[in-house]
Amino acid sequence: MSTDTALDGPEDRETPIPPVSNNVDYASDPEIWDVIIVGAGIAGCALAHSLGKDGRRVLLLERDLRQPDRIVGELLQPGGYLALRRLGLEKCCEGIDAQRVQGYALFKDGKEAVIKYPVEGYDAEVAGRSFHHGRFIQRLRAAASEQSHVTIRQALVKKLVNDDLKEWTEGEVVRGVLYKSADGEERTATAYLTVVCDGMYSPFRNRLSQVSVVHPSFFVGVLLRDVQLPFPGHGHVILASTSPVLFYPVSSTEVRCLVDIPAAKLPEDLPKYFREVVAPQVPEKNNLRNAFLEAIARPGALRAMQNKQLTCTPLHPPGALLLGDAFNMRHPLTGGGMTVAFNDCNLLADLLRPLASLSDPFITAAGTESFYTRRKPVSATINTLANALYKVFCPTKGQAEEAMRQACFDYLALGGIYSSGPIGLLSGLNPSPSVLVMHFFMVALYGVGRELKPVPTFAGLKKGVSLLMAASKIILPIIWTEGIRAVFFPFWAPKPGPAAVAAAKELEMAKAKIQ
Repeated sequence: MSTDTALDGPEDRETPIPPVSNNVDYASDPEIWDVIIVGAGIAGCALAHSLGKDGRRVLLLERDLRQPDRIVGELLQPGGYLALRRLGLEKCCEGIDAQRVQGYALFKDGKEAVIKYPVEGYDAEVAGRSFHHGRFIQRLRAAASEQSHVTIRQALVKKLVNDDLKEWTEGEVVRGVLYKSADGEERTATAYLTVVCDGMYSPFRNRLSQVSVVHPSFFVGVLLRDVQLPFPGHGHVILASTSPVLFYPVSSTEVRCLVDIPAAKLPEDLPKYFREVVAPQVPEKNNLRNAFLEAIARPGALRAMQNKQLTCTPLHPPGALLLGDAFNMRHPLTGGGMTVAFNDCNLLADLLRPLASLSDPFITAAGTESFYTRRKPVSATINTLANALYKVFCPTKGQAEEAMRQACFDYLALGGIYSSGPIGLLSGLNPSPSVLVMHFFMVALYGVGRELKPVPTFAGLKKGVSLLMAASKIILPIIWTEGIRAVFFPFWAPKPGPAAVAAAKELEMAKAKIQ
């Protein structure tokens, strides 16, 4: 079994996009960079491109510049595309056989419901995009490298460093990084600001924040070839009896299938599990089930990744910021990660733009302290929706939970405002926490109403109350984790890291006195 890598080589049969040039002209490095970005993934490349356009000298460090090969990060929602376009990076979706996605098709117990993205009022280019993750990353890296102020270098970042170029500790100002370059040498690079966005396995996350991590499930992916989905241009979600199953196109000839397995460990015989448990619930329409069975029969076809729900309380030390999956993750069921990342990059670039210089870490910290609260309406909506929908769509033995699951499917199948509101949230086009809560409880009330028909009974009322309690148990803890004030009243929420800034100031003053 592989973890995010195939046993028989990369899945993408096309010739990999060549890596961007590894800049090893160390002699041309400035003494101090404006910004060092750790990680040239989704967030790192987008931020480097934006800051480079603004004239900042950026050093973008990435441990491996070859085309990555992953089973997630392949679906960009329409709201994410709009954020990508605001960054000036929409052309990164071109030349990689990306597919336009117009909405979703839901399947449950033999029934179907098709839901379109509410893109009325937008231009024709606004839609979802799905693609091979690695191809998209290489396009983003190329776009960042085209900025004359951006230097991309293959390197493994080992430490954050302080004023003395020693390993940074809490209470100090972050002054840069120690990294191991491609030639095996260890080098130090200093910067006014270091942005850590080195992904879900970040070794620096625990140093820069207080972390809460939940591992709700695994995604096991398989690539189907030469098959058309029943509803072209749509993501397909099967509400199977075990857990959700997703299908979406990643090229003009390939479809990704992701099977959620809600367990601490994967089944020992995954191919058997897929054949006997998953396959019977895959629709036969358009020969999809047979294509699924053919795909899982290929040696090394199944690839697994553990899903994470990650919430961080940032310490916000002067000189450093957390971004991307290093900072915040939600269940990938709804494909909202890139939407959050691109919106975060736009926001952070907007906050840094008014600063003529980043040389004073305390002024920069003050100028960016609102980042973590101003991002909340978008990020919290997408996070809450993803984690709540996963709990709704993942079957349990409880009658109330199953009633909520059925009510959700039937509610979305009604169409009109009943589907456009929730899909507007999921797409990132209308990331409103209040609209999310309203629709979530409207689903619950819709289910309650059915329990009271045709004539209200005590048993029906009891089921209705149980359903409302089940809905509350799903969504309220998620909102609590995100932070009630931060979600609904972000401008009233406390800013992060005052203690870190105060401690760093005291240390700087003490050093000044000694000198």
